[in-house]
Amino acid sequence: MAQQTITTWMRLEPVCRSPDMKAGLQAPVYDPLWLLARQWQLGEFQGEDSGSPARAQWIGDCARLTRYVSGPLPDKAIVSGHFFDGNSMPLETLVECEPVRRSAGALERLRFAVEAGQHFLRCLNQQLPPDKYRNLFKDKYLFTPLSAAERNTLDEESLSFIDVVASRAPDGRKIYAAMSAALRPQLPTNPALPADLAILPGDRAEVRAAAEIWLRWYDSLITEQGGDNSSWSAERMEYNFSMAALMEAGEKVLTAQEYFSGRADWHDFNLNEASSLEAIRDAPSVSLTRTTIPAPVSYRGMPAARFWEFEDAQVDFGSFKAGPEDLAHMLLVEFAISYGNDWFVIPVELPVGSLCRSKSLVISNTFGEQFRIPSPDELNETVREWRMFQLSSVAPPGQAATVTDGNLFLLPPALAHSAESRPLEEVLFLRDEMANMAWGVERVIESATERPLNRIEQQRVVEKPSGVGNRLAYRLATEVPDNWIPLLPVRSSTGLRLKRGKVLKADGSRETVAARGRLLNPELPEGGVLAIYEEEIPREGIQVTRHYQLARWHDGSTHLWIGRRKRVGRGEGSSGLSFDTLEPST
Repeated sequence: MAQQTITTWMRLEPVCRSPDMKAGLQAPVYDPLWLLARQWQLGEFQGEDSGSPARAQWIGDCARLTRYVSGPLPDKAIVSGHFFDGNSMPLETLVECEPVRRSAGALERLRFAVEAGQHFLRCLNQQLPPDKYRNLFKDKYLFTPLSAAERNTLDEESLSFIDVVASRAPDGRKIYAAMSAALRPQLPTNPALPADLAILPGDRAEVRAAAEIWLRWYDSLITEQGGDNSSWSAERMEYNFSMAALMEAGEKVLTAQEYFSGRADWHDFNLNEASSLEAIRDAPSVSLTRTTIPAPVSYRGMPAARFWEFEDAQVDFGSFKAGPEDLAHMLLVEFAISYGNDWFVIPVELPVGSLCRSKSLVISNTFGEQFRIPSPDELNETVREWRMFQLSSVAPPGQAATVTDGNLFLLPPALAHSAESRPLEEVLFLRDEMANMAWGVERVIESATERPLNRIEQQRVVEKPSGVGNRLAYRLATEVPDNWIPLLPVRSSTGLRLKRGKVLKADGSRETVAARGRLLNPELPEGGVLAIYEEEIPREGIQVTRHYQLARWHDGSTHLWIGRRKRVGRGEGSSGLSFDTLEPST
């Protein structure tokens, strides 16, 4: 006889017969004594960090960056640096700006010269009746006619532009040279208009006022340096400069050896202990004291700290999959879930463009206890191996970088964002393993009227013979595109260099094809030739560009300049160059 069983199911549902919600919000525990006993057994009452930080007092030594030197700084050098004020100009503008306004007669910036001359006439019309001296200034400061050789070097668009406006507008470069020499003399004399201008005596005050307004506009329109940009290293394709500040412990020199990204930050600098920019004559550092309430560090997807709070589920740590061998992933999840709320942040306001050292940090917790947090320099070697925002020292050749002063924090006077134009010039540096050399491919260059000129579209077209004959023709070298500039490996005292060369035209005229852009034609000392370090052009290549940059500084001033950028290239390439070949001929 089979035994029968009866299974009974019971469903329990919470029923609230009271409109009061206090009982539900209290979330009572049925047996709190049992939970306390389990916590005691697991050792949760032995915690030593039960107090939360309630007050923090930070004392530091803060010094402004006051000295600046462009270019590489020799070892143990003592150089008189230029005075720098981070409140008036961002660091990127000072480092990157290059000459824009050329002298009269140069086949560059022709559009700017025309617009400057037209703006001078507009300033003149605001002071005098319209067009009263228009023909006088237009005829006096006329554009210099182009010679036949100069016309052959310009593109069709630039030629059309200068032919149309050359006889209709004065040359702003000539006006600036004449007016600045007359109204802004070097000696403290009474400035006056140029003597060769036929201006009526009753109109001289108005013309002088118009010239002063125009000169201020001309000087403040674009930020540039005198001479070529000495911070740019054509052999390294990057910027190199140094800055200094006078701290309580002495002068600190910071050197940026490889800056090319367009955004200056603390990691671009290294501490140069052996050099000096003579900042000892500047204002000393000041002591800062900041007292504040520490705030917990939070991140997106952090587990909610409050009991009645729904998490946004932007980061789901529960669905994180990690195998037994993924120790780094498991440590990350463990840190985020268990120890993510153990970190606090202390806001400290510092002046822009300063170098600071922490002297003291005292934390008071909710129990009234005070703890002094030691600086990295006071810790042992094992603990202080790495710290965020720590500045390394300049490493001697062949040696690794070390940290000689780990208790420094740099807040550079850098921009958060700037508006960037399309490239004025773009050069692609690549390796050609088949030809055992490198190339600088000029994709875009700046025309005489400040327009991007595509060199690929202006390739010279050579008609190849049609048909195949029975005879073979010997060719010494194959044809190379005009915008491919050779970089030949040569030995030097500092290692292997890639020296810029020229390519002969294939028509047998013995005429060479040279670089036309400014990146491959830097202003070097007399007799110098561009020779790039071989390691600066890796197998993936590099891409170097020039752009207009426009930014607004924290004092409200606007800055316009031309900066250069270096990015990763597009890999290796082949120009098709070969020597001693036989080809079918007609």
